[in-house]
Amino acid sequence: MTASSAIVDALLATKSDAIVATDRDGLITFWNPGAVRIFGYTADEALGQSLDIIIPENLRTRHWAGYREVMVTGHSRYGEGETLSVPAMTKFGKRISVDFTIAMLHDPEQNPNGMVALLRDVTHRFEEIRDLKRKLAESVRCNLSPFS
Repeated sequence: MTASSAIVDALLATKSDAIVATDRDGLITFWNPGAVRIFGYTADEALGQSLDIIIPENLRTRHWAGYREVMVTGHSRYGEGETLSVPAMTKFGKRISVDFTIAMLHDPEQNPNGMVALLRDVTHRFEEIRDLKRKLAESVRCNLSPFS
């Protein structure tokens, strides 16, 4: 094993972040231990399934429109340093917040044929920010200093 393959193996086996790969149709082709931890599905349960297993129903139409566009164009701003924060669903129906970036996968002719996403559960941070915003709004309504 070379140093670079050891690094790749370590990254793919991480439990910290989810690494999820899909084919051109949005079917899951790779599901790492981090995805198991975050979403609750085992790799056996997730592989071959649609990404719909982690996308809240009310967001699926918008998700798939964007996914199809990326498969046609081969371009997404979320693969160029920007992250996207979105709600996601766990196996147990819990809504969570995730940040993610993507990398395109290509066939031998360099046509887009899937993606790999790196996802991080940021639910705790999202809830803290939401609570701080609520407290700030309440203090402003009451003419109180938010810093008292």
